[in-house]
Amino acid sequence: MRLVKAFVPPEVLAWRKRIGADRRDEMWDGVLHMAPAPNRAHQDLEGELEAYLRYEWKPRSGGKVYHQINVATPGRWPEDFRVPDLVLLLPDRFGIDRNEYFEGGPNVVVEIRSPGDETYEKLPFYAGLDVREVWIVERDVREVEVRRLLDGVYASVVPSADGWISSVETALELRARDGVLELRRSGEAGPAVRIGERSRP
Repeated sequence: MRLVKAFVPPEVLAWRKRIGADRRDEMWDGVLHMAPAPNRAHQDLEGELEAYLRYEWKPRSGGKVYHQINVATPGRWPEDFRVPDLVLLLPDRFGIDRNEYFEGGPNVVVEIRSPGDETYEKLPFYAGLDVREVWIVERDVREVEVRRLLDGVYASVVPSADGWISSVETALELRARDGVLELRRSGEAGPAVRIGERSRP
């Protein structure tokens, strides 16, 4: 379920902010998109992936990892922004950090896709901000897609024969296997980190 509104009274926006209901809200060129809070499966998957990136990838890369941060068109905050599940920054883009939002594109955004959400509709926005890679992880089946920006358009990175998909920006490889998301450093042949193991509620 999602709600799109072209006009929302300022007092409603202030109320949503006050009670914390606006954490997933996005403004698409002045139109408010309100998404429900992610379910438990989404949160588990996002949390595990963020933990791996924070504690394994971040120290090696010198990068930064954030979740649910506002990513805005330069000069248009707060009229035009999206809220990816995760954002990866490398030092060449640290300058976009405005604390409350990022003014421009990070190196990588991660979208955990739920049925019927607006993940794919966000791609032109990310391309316009020069986000170099978008990772799309299917929440329910753990399938993963890496899209790389080439000449202003995203192209899907073709998996290797054994299913690994290379992320140039992060020097990681990802693949879906047996209903789990696997990650490893590029070129490593050792055991991969498994993310998204099914657990009972």
